[in-house]
Amino acid sequence: MPTGNMKIRFDTMMFKRNIGYAFGGALLTTVLWSSCAVQQHNPAADLVLQDTFRNENTAWLQDSSIAKISYADFFQDPVLVQLIDRAMLNNNDLQVALKQIEFAAQGYTQAKWLYAPVVNANLANVTVNRPSSNSMNGIMASEFMGQKYTMDYTSVVNLSWEVDVWGKIKGQKQEALMDLLKTQEASRAVKTRVVTEVVQGYYNLLMLDKQLEITRENLIFADSTLAILEKQQVLGLINSLAVQQQQLTRDQIAKNIPAVESAISIQENALSILVGVMPDRVERKAGLNQVYVPQGLATGVPAELLSYRPDVRTSELDVRRSMASIHVAKVSMYPVLNITAQGGLNALKAHNWFNIPGSLFGVAAGAIAQPILNGRQLKTRYEQAKIVAEQAEINFKQSVLKAVGEVSDALVQIQKLDEQEKISDGMVAQSGRLVDNALLLYKYNDATYLEVIVAQTNKLQAELDLASVKAQKLQAITMLYRSLGGGWQ
Repeated sequence: MPTGNMKIRFDTMMFKRNIGYAFGGALLTTVLWSSCAVQQHNPAADLVLQDTFRNENTAWLQDSSIAKISYADFFQDPVLVQLIDRAMLNNNDLQVALKQIEFAAQGYTQAKWLYAPVVNANLANVTVNRPSSNSMNGIMASEFMGQKYTMDYTSVVNLSWEVDVWGKIKGQKQEALMDLLKTQEASRAVKTRVVTEVVQGYYNLLMLDKQLEITRENLIFADSTLAILEKQQVLGLINSLAVQQQQLTRDQIAKNIPAVESAISIQENALSILVGVMPDRVERKAGLNQVYVPQGLATGVPAELLSYRPDVRTSELDVRRSMASIHVAKVSMYPVLNITAQGGLNALKAHNWFNIPGSLFGVAAGAIAQPILNGRQLKTRYEQAKIVAEQAEINFKQSVLKAVGEVSDALVQIQKLDEQEKISDGMVAQSGRLVDNALLLYKYNDATYLEVIVAQTNKLQAELDLASVKAQKLQAITMLYRSLGGGWQ
């Protein structure tokens, strides 16, 4: 009996030693191949950026950027900030972007599990084998087991593990991480877009309110002028042509009121949808002339766009992901070291199935597999990965150029709209004086009714233009804030 135990122990030790030699030899053979690592590449290192933006006001500070300011501190309108806050909570596009982050996070978690072995269990497998009576298996079954069929009862656990010698799994994990970070940047991009659309919609609503107010005031003035002309016609001082001309002018002004009211309702509906609620009236307290206008719009330096612009950061992450994809495609052409193991219970008779240790069995193996000929699929994948990386590099450079261009566009718009606003202010003041003078001269027969009508029309147009310029300037400031990367903090 002791001799048998010693023999079993000796066989077990030999088995373990042989398996160890096999695995060690396989691992040593694989490591002898030149190892690879995921290439690290910083696409921003090759960029040549200027120290300032074109059209930048030299009076503005360059050592900071309004992109660092939260939207609440930048806009400082309680009603507007409340609208943005509600949009951040309820906007459906933003909710979808957040779900996309959760989706990518699951992919990254799964990628980290690629390092672990794959384990499967077949809890119960019963096989009936009825060989031919004239076959070797059939003859042996009849002679040794006394029956023409055999039963096989198995419970087995299978293990398979790919050793990450070349860093392939590390590269796949890097790809998943870049995908996750890209979804986070995409969410920030949605935030900046939603903030911009809410702000611009709100400013447009204030402009429409102002235009409606101006139109109604001018309608009252036109009605007053029409009443004067009608009295003069009754007295025989003027003919009916003057009255008809003023009536037409009055009706043209009145016609604009329903159009502006319709535009207000449409803008309110659009803002409500952005905020994530059913279309309804949008509260506003301050008028267009009372809106806080940020001063000293610090732009910082162009290099800061790489840190604050979500679209630029996404393009940079695309480059980093493409580097990982090149590595994965390259090492896919290298040998693969796989370790497999199998163990469980096996018996020919059901009552011996769970007889331990008699029914226990185990198998372990190590193998190196080298792709040789597969229709050039791996080589093609590698070459395509390099092309995708080159495309990503170009797209990154283009995104930076686009970002710098958008900042420069917003800067020149703000400067020129500021000039237009000053001119429009003067035009409104002068047109008001012209109307007063025209009425006074008309009263003393030193001006015609046509001159009065032209003065009224010019005054209305000047006031409407001023409201439009004010709104455009506010929207240009908003676009500067967004183009610098603000809005997602």
